[in-house]
Amino acid sequence: MLRSVSAGCGQPLNLPLSKIVSECAMNENIPAEGGKVSNVSPFCHRYAVLFIVLVSVLMAVIDGTVVNIALPSMTRFFAVDLSDSQWTITAYLITMTSLLLVFGKVSEYVGRARLFFVGILIFTASSLACGLSTGLPELILFRVIQGAGAAMLFSISSALIFATTPPAERGRAMGYIGATVAIGSIAGPVVGGFVVDSLGWQYIFFINIPIGILLIAAAAQYLRIDEKRTASLSLDWHGSVAMIVMFVALIIALGSLADSGVITLTAIISGAVSILALALFIRHERRCPAPLLDLSVFSYGAFLFPVIAVLLAFVANFMLAVVGPFYFEGVLEYRPSQVGLVFLVSPVVMVIVAPIAGSLYDRHPTRNYAALGMGITTIAFLLLSYCALTRYLPGIIIAFVLFGTGFGLFQSPNNTAIMSALPSEQLSTASSVIATGRNLGMALGVSLGSILLSFQLLAAGYGGDVIAADPTLLAVSISRIMAVSAVLCVFVVLLSSLKR
Repeated sequence: MLRSVSAGCGQPLNLPLSKIVSECAMNENIPAEGGKVSNVSPFCHRYAVLFIVLVSVLMAVIDGTVVNIALPSMTRFFAVDLSDSQWTITAYLITMTSLLLVFGKVSEYVGRARLFFVGILIFTASSLACGLSTGLPELILFRVIQGAGAAMLFSISSALIFATTPPAERGRAMGYIGATVAIGSIAGPVVGGFVVDSLGWQYIFFINIPIGILLIAAAAQYLRIDEKRTASLSLDWHGSVAMIVMFVALIIALGSLADSGVITLTAIISGAVSILALALFIRHERRCPAPLLDLSVFSYGAFLFPVIAVLLAFVANFMLAVVGPFYFEGVLEYRPSQVGLVFLVSPVVMVIVAPIAGSLYDRHPTRNYAALGMGITTIAFLLLSYCALTRYLPGIIIAFVLFGTGFGLFQSPNNTAIMSALPSEQLSTASSVIATGRNLGMALGVSLGSILLSFQLLAAGYGGDVIAADPTLLAVSISRIMAVSAVLCVFVVLLSSLKR
């Protein structure tokens, strides 16, 4: 059974119904007949909703990467080892990735707009708590809570934009999400370096407070949409636990490999636990009458292929994100601020290209845009691989421009295809699957890039600090990793070209 939670297309609840209807009708050129809510467009405050969602997503993405720069300062502040302080990053990513599907399901009962609003509240409050933390265990706990708030935001961000945007504009709107994620992931270290140098590590969390307050005020005013909710919460607890264990064990296994550069007992046990949890999850979901994730949706190629594509694309993307700074600092001897400027090239291009690609997809829906985008991205990685060896900076800059262009072309058509593949009542599922694939791809890309770099350095007989490695060895190793990213992009091209 479904129940309506109409709140007047984004208008405050205390306004007269006639004013709400007439204003929305005027904004959307829809006749207001007798004050009937059925004639009100759900799109009248779509730009306000778009602003709220994009800024929230940007804030959550930045907080996933900004701590990297602050880690040395936090390690000194708490007088702990790096193996302990890195949990401030890992705890956030694990929590967020593990809970995306859970909150996607919860939103069907509490409402997407309401859950998103709660997510903003939790994220803002926990950011304050993180900045005020006096001990590492306390900080890690608040990072877990912050990750839960971020999961609420990420899991339904695409669904909110999709539901409040007219069909003819959805491709462009989805392009904005892709550009926002890219900007946040690359800008995080740049913002973190400036804030830590100027104010201290606490302010990488305090900076969220004024932004969060602005979002809370805007959400209270405009984030009120017509939507259907299920009459009861049927959360699959067994499936949720199995999925969380699977993600946590996987990230621990990969983290162990990346840290040590060799296969350890921890990596073996964690990997085995992750595989077992995955098998139990699939077995349970197939039998559960109200599963956390309806596995039947993956029987549709129109849904499955672009989901795998987004996962592989972000793996390739974040392999570059994790090893690129080591190349620029260790081989070209750049300062961190200079590295940040180079890495801003791609998101700047993406901000321009992604909405254009979305508009093109709106006019001429075809998977060819996604395939073309990944084809360009493949060329970018091949060029990076070559220029990493020759140390040719103009070629590297051109590769970053190509990367931003290709990724911008890919994301909007691919994500729109995912959202369009399922019926409207499963928008939350589609949105949370996109977010899970994207965040899992980020985590896997970071881990895989670190593992490949560590293995190559150890094979060459070097076991010290990566930055201090021989520049030629470092250049060759990173060149090979870029070639691996190119191969992954080839698979994405094939997936994007398959008939569905």
